[in-house]
Amino acid sequence: MKSALTALLAICLCLPLMGDDAAKKKFEETKAKAEKGDKIAQFNLGVMYENGQGVQKDFKEAEKWWRKAAEQGEPYAQTSLGVMFERGDGVPKDDKEAVKWYRKAAEQGYAMAQYNLGLNYATGSGVLQDYVTAYAWANIAAANGQKNATKLKSEFLEKKMTADQIAKAEALAKAMIAKNPKLLK
Repeated sequence: MKSALTALLAICLCLPLMGDDAAKKKFEETKAKAEKGDKIAQFNLGVMYENGQGVQKDFKEAEKWWRKAAEQGEPYAQTSLGVMFERGDGVPKDDKEAVKWYRKAAEQGYAMAQYNLGLNYATGSGVLQDYVTAYAWANIAAANGQKNATKLKSEFLEKKMTADQIAKAEALAKAMIAKNPKLLK
């Protein structure tokens, strides 16, 4: 019985180490792909640095790899950069820079970026406050399945806007989609 408990204790103590080894291996594999220019691997490597998965947390490295992926047009990386600049995580807080990256991802049809952009217009964060544009982006994000965008419209914007403004926002959303069909996924 005593030897069984000792063996169980040894296994319990080693399990976290085995997980660390697997995370480190995954990190090394991802880094190798990222260094070859794979934008998805670059995004994933940024996530690993942000969360300390297989490597020590490092926001500067996360930003570096997300920027590489974002510059290749990867919308998740663009949105992650936007969030990083909006929060000031490892970079100086810069709402205008956040909006720039959200817009790049939003224009590719990424609903979370569309919602974030709508929220920025609703609050005037990084852009001039504009409820009509906020509603248009929220409308597009909602059409792409972003549930928080529906709440932004119904619980905030519609309470601040006139019926005429809402109609203008809906027309703006349609015009934006007609100009760039990629807005809808």
